[in-house]
Amino acid sequence: MRFRARLLGRGVLILAAIAILGLIVMLLWNAIVPGVFSGIRTLDYRQALGLLVLSRILFGGFRSRGIPGRRWQRLENLTPEERARFRRGSCRPNNETESSP
Repeated sequence: MRFRARLLGRGVLILAAIAILGLIVMLLWNAIVPGVFSGIRTLDYRQALGLLVLSRILFGGFRSRGIPGRRWQRLENLTPEERARFRRGSCRPNNETESSP
């Protein structure tokens, strides 16, 4: 039951974020673009959502940024020595040792 409640909560949160982002796109477009470029009309809410989706497709994609599976795959590929250093919290980027500055 908790899983369904969390899933429903996340869905509502995502829909609210999309609605707010669409409103922000519409307000910014209508405040800036018609004044800067002559002949461009204002957007309504539906068009702003379409512009938001189009920009997401063209520039960002729809995949998640932090895929947990990849993180676990990297941790599974560590050697026992690297795992011990990781548990101690002394892992450094680029395979630096603890004595390096």
